[in-house]
Amino acid sequence: MPQTPTPRVCSHCDGFPVVHITTGSRTPDGQRRTLAAACPACQGTGTRALQAALTSAGR
Repeated sequence: MPQTPTPRVCSHCDGFPVVHITTGSRTPDGQRRTLAAACPACQGTGTRALQAALTSAGR
C-alpha cells in the first residue's frame, strides 16, 4: 500500500500562512483597519511541498 508523504509545515511562517496587520486607523464604528498578508514562500497554504517530490529523476 503506497503511503503519501505528510506535508511539512512551512519553515518561513511556521504554519501561520496569513496574518492581519493593523494599519493604525479605525473604521467609523471603532474597529481597527487591517491588511491581510500571505506568506510568500507557501502562498498562504501553511505547508511546503517535499523537494524530492518536486524534482524529477534523470540521468
